[in-house]
Amino acid sequence: MKSVKALAPAIAVCVLTVLGGCGAEAVRRYSAVGAAENWPSHGGGADESGFSRLRSINTRTVGKLGLEYALDLPGEISLEATPLAVDGVLYFTGSYSAVYAVDAASGELLWKHDPEVWRHNPRKMRFTFPVNRGAAYENGRIFSATLDGRLLALNAKTGKLLWTAQTVDLDSFHTITGAPRTLNGKVIIGNGGGDFGARGYVTAYDAATGRQLWRFYTVPGRPEENRGDPAMERAAATWSGEYWKTGTGGTVWNGITFDPELNRVYIGTGNAGPYDPELRSPGGGDNLYLASIVALDANTGKYVWHYQVNPREAWDYKATANMISATLQIDGKARKVLMQAPTNGFFYVIDRETGKLISAEKTGKVTWAERIDLQTGRPVEAKNIRYETGETVIWPGNQGGHNWQDMAFSPKSGLVYIPYMQAAVRLRKGQTLAPGEVSYGGLTISLVKEDPLDGKGALIAWDPVAQKERWRAPHDDMWNGGALATAGDLVFQGGADGYFSAYNAATGERLWRFYAGQGIIAPPISYSAGGKQYVSVLVGFGGTAGIISNLMDAGWRFDAPRRLLTFSLDGTASLPPTPARHTPLKPLDDPTLKLDTTDVTAGQLLYGMNCAVCHGLALRSAGAPGPDLRESQIALDREALWSVLHDGALRPSGMPQFQELSRQQVSQIQAYIRAGARQALGKGEIATPDVAPGRM
Repeated sequence: MKSVKALAPAIAVCVLTVLGGCGAEAVRRYSAVGAAENWPSHGGGADESGFSRLRSINTRTVGKLGLEYALDLPGEISLEATPLAVDGVLYFTGSYSAVYAVDAASGELLWKHDPEVWRHNPRKMRFTFPVNRGAAYENGRIFSATLDGRLLALNAKTGKLLWTAQTVDLDSFHTITGAPRTLNGKVIIGNGGGDFGARGYVTAYDAATGRQLWRFYTVPGRPEENRGDPAMERAAATWSGEYWKTGTGGTVWNGITFDPELNRVYIGTGNAGPYDPELRSPGGGDNLYLASIVALDANTGKYVWHYQVNPREAWDYKATANMISATLQIDGKARKVLMQAPTNGFFYVIDRETGKLISAEKTGKVTWAERIDLQTGRPVEAKNIRYETGETVIWPGNQGGHNWQDMAFSPKSGLVYIPYMQAAVRLRKGQTLAPGEVSYGGLTISLVKEDPLDGKGALIAWDPVAQKERWRAPHDDMWNGGALATAGDLVFQGGADGYFSAYNAATGERLWRFYAGQGIIAPPISYSAGGKQYVSVLVGFGGTAGIISNLMDAGWRFDAPRRLLTFSLDGTASLPPTPARHTPLKPLDDPTLKLDTTDVTAGQLLYGMNCAVCHGLALRSAGAPGPDLRESQIALDREALWSVLHDGALRPSGMPQFQELSRQQVSQIQAYIRAGARQALGKGEIATPDVAPGRM
């Protein structure tokens, strides 16, 4: 890679390759990209570019940026949402799908709508950790989706519920963590659950009434369900065996982009379930439309084209990252493109008119494939990546080189800004567990450190035309926030280290930073209220950090405040006190409790299957959605633990209920927790291996 200093003069120009010129024409060309005074949709504009055309906060003035206000959000945990800004009001969602409306200039809470997932369908709380990535807006209505699978329409001024649509089956493994999108009087939503084999689909509803308009399935169903549907018949031909019984996956849990120019919707589909293709589709087949970008007609939901980034997906790779539509000058021609950096580590530029691949290159360490063949569009895979010999280690891991944290595109610099991370994954056939592994679908899986940069991240500036990295700002942690690019030639990103930073979009130089007192994983936005430019971001580390806390431990306490922070030029507010990072663990112990090795071992398995997703791998919460149970007073008392786990005493606070657990099993979970606490205190007579079987 060339030095940043050497590249800066070329990048700082108006980027002739993208804009086709400078001056007034260049300004006109990017005036339709992203957002301006309002930030009315998830990615700013329909293009999902994450670009703000506001420029009062720029490379010259950013040094004067200060905190305008901080709004504490009691009860929130992992905050992943991108706020919306519409006519002086911010709208965003919390961990358990609550919707907030806040005065954008003052930070005053205007209203809050709590959908009470714990009351409607508490079983869904067990399938994934509590997160939500945001809301949608159109015509005076706010649309949000709940973890238990409802789509809600709210009055934007009052928060009053206008209608509800049950968009997933009550008894399925589907949940919703993603943000809806609105398009010409419709609202579209996908769902999650692919890890459990749930069949993926997206659904469009009438925005005024909630009436279902169309639904598109991303993978085939039973033969009788596929018959007469060309898209499903085509997909079914790429599956074998009784796949509809073993599980499919392909859920659309994040990336959705509307293309008003072509009147299309692009959906990014997820991983397989089970991961091992021989379990779900023995004998071969690409397994469409797993790990794909699929273009649909926005009016009818009918299939237009697809591009599959990972044929016969086998690694929990997914194409669910955000997709940015743009017009780029490539080989002297204006090309309507779609850009995505999915989890597999490549950056793809696709012709959005035809679905044909234009280019694809590695953004970091990638060993599962040598390259992408531009003639066929298929990866040239490395040997043994499908664990043919029983085991393989590949980069990137199943968390990806880039995950759901949004990348951003600046038409001024011509660069895409990618939240990048690096880790390897070890995949083994079979169910016998070793330290640090989880089990799923016939595989044992562990993220591992086999390279000095494993477990670290970066903000990468990527040239989508040249398919080259232009600069890189390294991070010591791998689980960082999404990006915002602005016409002020800045890129904003929050980090797992608790700092919110602004970088020079052309050079990567960090020009400003603010200590937020908690890790940041959400993308920021910029908007204007009363003629003044603001930048806002939600602060709340967590999400996936629990199940792989061995690599994502950023040192944050569960009880640290979660907040909305808003910044402006000459802002003078002070951040309220926050707990220090890396506060020492304070394990609790009851020395009168006698532990049995058999109970500890059994409790370890039960913890891994039921608790690790939210409370952390091997009891190490470290920024996870749940507290560290080694410090829990409840876990000291067997009856209190029974009340919480079996009876659901803390269900209204977001703690799932496990009615199927017996008293013996609850006692075994307690034994494992107590053994872990004693080990942390240095007096553990029974070891607790770093193993967490269960769900990823």
